[in-house]
Amino acid sequence: MGLIYIFAGLVYTGDVLDFFTILLTEDNVDNSFGIIGLINWMWFPGAVLFAMYIGAILITPKKKWYIFSIYLVLGIIFELFLFIDLSGSVTYDNPSTPGGDLINDNLVFTSITGIAALIFLLSLLIFLGFGFLRKSIQATGIIRRKFFLISLGAFIYIIGAILDGLFSPGVTLIFVRSAMALSAWLFYFGLKE
Repeated sequence: MGLIYIFAGLVYTGDVLDFFTILLTEDNVDNSFGIIGLINWMWFPGAVLFAMYIGAILITPKKKWYIFSIYLVLGIIFELFLFIDLSGSVTYDNPSTPGGDLINDNLVFTSITGIAALIFLLSLLIFLGFGFLRKSIQATGIIRRKFFLISLGAFIYIIGAILDGLFSPGVTLIFVRSAMALSAWLFYFGLKE
């Protein structure tokens, strides 16, 4: 779980770089080569890969290596197309006043990386969200509660990740990202012995 959140946190590396660049120079980072999109999105498959691995261990332990292998291949495809076609994979909304706001990056959902990201998010929603919900319904006692917490955490994080990609930086993202942070606590209490 720790590796999932390390990779998920690294997805904001470009935003942090832009933030500190604004603080130091009162201007945005030079994004002419798309560095923000690259250093943000290159970590995304790592978070998905480890999330699917944990889900596979808890939901279908006999098939964990098949699931891991499938998502490893998808992750490699995502990375290849991100690095090969960065300008076709990520779009940017530059602030109207340089240094007045962060540069917002979004995947192009019609690109190979965008399609792979949608597959990742839908898989996580179905496999982890609904998979753990199903497990919680089948279980009893404390195991039921733990599976329900993991399911709720998965739903909140995945929906938050989708909303994060839809909204431009602003007040709305405070609530979206706060909900995503709440999911970490739900995962923690769901996986805690």
